[in-house]
Amino acid sequence: MKKMFRAIPCFALGVALAFAAPADAQDRRASPRGEAATQVGGGYDAEGSYSGSWVVVTYGRPILRGRDLFGSGDEYGQQFLRGAPLWRVGADQSTRFMTETDLMFGGERLPAGEYSVFAELSEDEWTLVFSNWGAKESFREENDDALWGAYGYTPDRDVLRTTMDVDTIMMSADQLTISFMDMTQEGGVFTIWWDDQVATVPFQVAR
Repeated sequence: MKKMFRAIPCFALGVALAFAAPADAQDRRASPRGEAATQVGGGYDAEGSYSGSWVVVTYGRPILRGRDLFGSGDEYGQQFLRGAPLWRVGADQSTRFMTETDLMFGGERLPAGEYSVFAELSEDEWTLVFSNWGAKESFREENDDALWGAYGYTPDRDVLRTTMDVDTIMMSADQLTISFMDMTQEGGVFTIWWDDQVATVPFQVAR
């Protein structure tokens, strides 16, 4: 069952400020590109320089625009798949996850590298998928080793699958937001928030 809890206002404010930037409205895509980034496994030295490994996610950030997307029951999350077998965790190009160091998700190791990220959705839990499928620059690109979004996805190139907890909160994110929460040098929580659905999974630097 989805759990109900009150979102902390500072969380919403911090996310909004992080993505606030002036831009010409005429140049905006319907789903602007976004990036979430953090560093792990390092720290500041006496001179104030930081060492660590980057973890970076690049993704399209769709906007609700008044839609009721998630629904419930067997129809949960189906509206925005648009015929794809699972969700691209974003819009347009496949979402990409890059890590400079091995990470642990749910007791399994994700080797350093760059992956496409997908999700299988249900009301009870989401399944986060890291895949060796490449990402096409456009849907017209001819490349048998890459996908546009999740169209044509097959599980034979999956590298890691892990369960995400999903919660219903009392605050709605108009634009899809991916973030790293509760970070320490050893890891944190990978978070996907859209509308009133927040999916989370902890991760750690592999040792």
